[in-house]
Amino acid sequence: MDFPPGFEGSKGQVCKLKKSLYGLKQSPRAWFNRFAKAMTSRHYIQGQADHTLFYKHTDNGKCCILIVYVDDIILTGDDSIEIERLKKFLSLEFQLKDLGNLRYFLGMEVARSKAGISISQRKYVLDLLSEVGLLGCKPAETPMEPNLKLGTDKDGEEVDRGRYNG
Repeated sequence: MDFPPGFEGSKGQVCKLKKSLYGLKQSPRAWFNRFAKAMTSRHYIQGQADHTLFYKHTDNGKCCILIVYVDDIILTGDDSIEIERLKKFLSLEFQLKDLGNLRYFLGMEVARSKAGISISQRKYVLDLLSEVGLLGCKPAETPMEPNLKLGTDKDGEEVDRGRYNG
């Protein structure tokens, strides 16, 4: 890192950052630590198994749950008053954009109806079909026999294994 413009430094001197700088490796962790501190200051409990989950049981027996992934947040619960308070608090602490009811998260489409909530990956499947040139294919309930034992295809075409490795 270079010295800021207008600062005359000599060899061997360093600058001390007083807060996290966007783009540094430590920035996401510093942001999350600040976020977690803000949530616990509001008496939210951080999940033990998933540290990005925060929850609070309110005095009226209701619950408010928040989960964060990178810079996306899902906020839910049955205490609408606490949800509004938390949204107001977070908007004062952080730059927020309320997108309303959950419709899309981590590649999953979320749809609400009177019957309940359904989650699908329709867009992901369509993208996969498009990628392999099968977008116009005829759909089938199950593309192969259930419980089919697969063996080695000795006469088949060689598969590019690198494409399927992580």
